[in-house]
Amino acid sequence: MPSVRGEGHASRPFVISGRCYRPVVLLLFLTVIAPLILFRGRLHNFGSSFGKKDFIDDPSSSISFVSDSRKLNALHQEPGMFLKEPIGIIYEETDTPVSPTILNEELTGPVNNTTENKSFEHDSNEIETGDSYSINGEGETESLTSRKEVTSAYKEQSEPIENAIQNKRSFKQDSSEIHEQRETEKIPARKEHSKKLELPGVTRPKEISSGGGSQKLNASNKQKVISDALVRQMRDQLIRARAYLNFAPIRSNTHFVRELRQRKKEVQRSLGEATKDSDLPRSASERMKSMERTLARGMQLYNDCSAMVKKLRAMVHSAEEQLRVHKRQSTYLTQLAAKTLPKSLHCLPMRLATEYYALNSSEQDFPHKEKLGDKALYHYGVFSDNVLATAVVVNSTIFHAKEPEKHVFHLVTDKLNYAAMKMWFLANPPGKATIQVQTIDDFTWLNSSYSPVLRQLGSASIKDYYFRSHRMNADSNLKYRNPKYLSILNHLRFYLPEIFPELDKVLFLDDDIVVKRDLTELWNIDMQGRVNGAVETCGESFHRFDKYLNFSHELIAKNFDPNACGWAYGMNIFDLEEWRKQGITGIYHQWQNLNKDRQLWKLGTLPPGLITFYHLTFVLDKSWHVLGLGYNPNVDSTEIERAAVIHYNDNMKPWLDIAVPKYRHYWTKYVKYDDIFLQLCNISE
Repeated sequence: MPSVRGEGHASRPFVISGRCYRPVVLLLFLTVIAPLILFRGRLHNFGSSFGKKDFIDDPSSSISFVSDSRKLNALHQEPGMFLKEPIGIIYEETDTPVSPTILNEELTGPVNNTTENKSFEHDSNEIETGDSYSINGEGETESLTSRKEVTSAYKEQSEPIENAIQNKRSFKQDSSEIHEQRETEKIPARKEHSKKLELPGVTRPKEISSGGGSQKLNASNKQKVISDALVRQMRDQLIRARAYLNFAPIRSNTHFVRELRQRKKEVQRSLGEATKDSDLPRSASERMKSMERTLARGMQLYNDCSAMVKKLRAMVHSAEEQLRVHKRQSTYLTQLAAKTLPKSLHCLPMRLATEYYALNSSEQDFPHKEKLGDKALYHYGVFSDNVLATAVVVNSTIFHAKEPEKHVFHLVTDKLNYAAMKMWFLANPPGKATIQVQTIDDFTWLNSSYSPVLRQLGSASIKDYYFRSHRMNADSNLKYRNPKYLSILNHLRFYLPEIFPELDKVLFLDDDIVVKRDLTELWNIDMQGRVNGAVETCGESFHRFDKYLNFSHELIAKNFDPNACGWAYGMNIFDLEEWRKQGITGIYHQWQNLNKDRQLWKLGTLPPGLITFYHLTFVLDKSWHVLGLGYNPNVDSTEIERAAVIHYNDNMKPWLDIAVPKYRHYWTKYVKYDDIFLQLCNISE
């Protein structure tokens, strides 16, 4: 019985299995066989789709990312917004035509899924690397894939593979026309793409890889990087930060305000004195990002555009006011530096004067006095109280003179510097040239009863103008308050016939010039009855009469042309014989008397010179006299090299610390720094 019971027990499962056979088979079908069939169908659809090239033939013609390439291959391709219709001609930004060989390989690639997936992913990575753009050097890339020319139609997934191959052949036939069409047609997408390339801080890679091949970009296609793009962006961030901080209530200590102030300090520390991106520290980029996130929060908190505009306008107005204040301070300090001589230049005349008065009377005179009135020689007039500057004028003239023994220099200075001027040229004689040193006191005819300018310079109004300016209306232009206008040395140029009664021609030179070639040709110029030979300085709208004279005054408007061209003092050849015939000194006195209240022109010698020699000036070639080395750092070097005389007009004199550095060597070349007096006064190059 146990055996029977065992047999019965063994046979019971068989019976139960027979009863459950159909449900089990159905369950197996649903869980195993049906998914296999469905999955096989999906694989078939995918394989046929991939084989028929339902994906865009060139991976670079669609927007692709490395992380999404496998998803694109694993999922069924669905029509997107850019694939609704067949695309005929599509452009890329590069200038190199697409190689038909590469397209042939792309169109006739293997149908095997695994191999195709790998090659597709590899090509996507290469093209992505080639067309990506590095932003701010942070390794973050944005795939800006340019679209290529493709003439193959977008087919249905059910069409055979042969149609795709046929389309590939038609593409080969049209490939020769791609480059011409790309150059002649313009589409908005290309313009938009070009704008993106111009963003600051964006750099293009050197090579583009496609289908395993690479080619170098032309130099003309490389995007030029702006060297200070990040610096500008950081400064903009600081301006925006200040604007948002102005929105915050007074004594506000919110989390946003504290954070913004902290970010502002960080950016300021990173920016420092940097003027280009290479000067920034490595942490600058991270701090910029942090600041940008904080500013984005500020944009959400303070989104009132009208209030922001008002704040920004107030900031601009405040900045303009500060700029005006700083400009005025700068002008004042520049004028102060120009009027103040260095200590060494004060030392030099004192030591020279001490040495001069130690000489015997027989040693205090210059030789060749007989040449002083010889009309056959070349005579120069230099009026200055600066010993070193006068020495440079004489040395540079003699250095370039073809016949130094025929040159005579008439130097006029004030009583304070008379001994020093004589001692310098006694100790440093200019070769075979002749020197004469005079003082203003030697001209006994020059007094207030004869010269209107002497009366005006000694008047109470002029003294009040210079020494008690708080009682007068201050001039907007501080240069007119320079004490040099108080010196009669500056006005002696209007009395040349009286100073040199025996001469017919004289070349007037300022003490802030350097001679660069022989000047004797000036005496041979036919001035056609004119008195003054000078170089014009007018341009299209500057250095004309209306810039120097007050044409709102009836006398000026009636007698002169506001557009008449101005000329320069500094190197002028004067025909003294013609001067005496036409009574030029009397004309000067007449206009000087009319300007006693300074209503016709401000102080100075150029405005009365323009009036006195109106229609009496002979225009010299510009190469005789090049100006601007005392204020303009951009004077053409070619003009300087060709010039006969270069002029350091304005405040940046070559003997001052504020001189333009690149022009100073023209002047220092003629200074004898080995002289004992210069060494005792610590005057060095």
